[in-house]
Amino acid sequence: MWSKLKDLFLIPQQMESLNAVQVLITLLVAAVCGAVIFLVYRYFNKGVVYSVHFNTLILMVCLVTAFIIITIGSNLVLSLGMVGALSIVRFRAAVKDPLDVGFLFWGVAAGLTAGARLYTVALLGTAFIAVLYIALTLIRFEKRIFLLIVRYAPEAEESVSALLSPLKAQLKNKTLSQGLSELTAEVRVRRGDASFMEPLRQTDGVESVTLVEYTGDYA
Repeated sequence: MWSKLKDLFLIPQQMESLNAVQVLITLLVAAVCGAVIFLVYRYFNKGVVYSVHFNTLILMVCLVTAFIIITIGSNLVLSLGMVGALSIVRFRAAVKDPLDVGFLFWGVAAGLTAGARLYTVALLGTAFIAVLYIALTLIRFEKRIFLLIVRYAPEAEESVSALLSPLKAQLKNKTLSQGLSELTAEVRVRRGDASFMEPLRQTDGVESVTLVEYTGDYA
């Protein structure tokens, strides 16, 4: 009876070493890794716009990669067919943030290791990358980079320069138009402390003071 069922469903010999429990464990490990990546991206990625669809895609990539590896590792013929099928796939959505590409590779790597039944590698690797990324994110946002834009009259030049000097501001751009100067400088702000803006605003001749966070996403 079993042999007839194998012939009916074309179960390869390699698949006999697998069972439903092992497949479920593999997908469960992949789901755990994908959930960790999902949460890290949700709460610690500081991109301009958070996309829940992209985040869900990362989780799906992790699971899909896992059962593809199960199939590839169990049958050579199916693996060749899978490679041929994947070669015709075209992704037309551009990934603008390089960190998003990193998260995609992270999801693929977790799925690969889980699908190969290297569960310890998958879980420890995911945990290590998550801790490292969170630590780097916290260090990065302890002291963030902002662009300070000040519009002022020419007679306020010396006062503005004196107030910017303690900030160790790096001049990025300066424009003169219609009797006003517009200065753009890069400043580092610790823990969101923008108290230096008030003295600038109260300086005679200063028309406006604007502070914009700089993440590398602005053209």
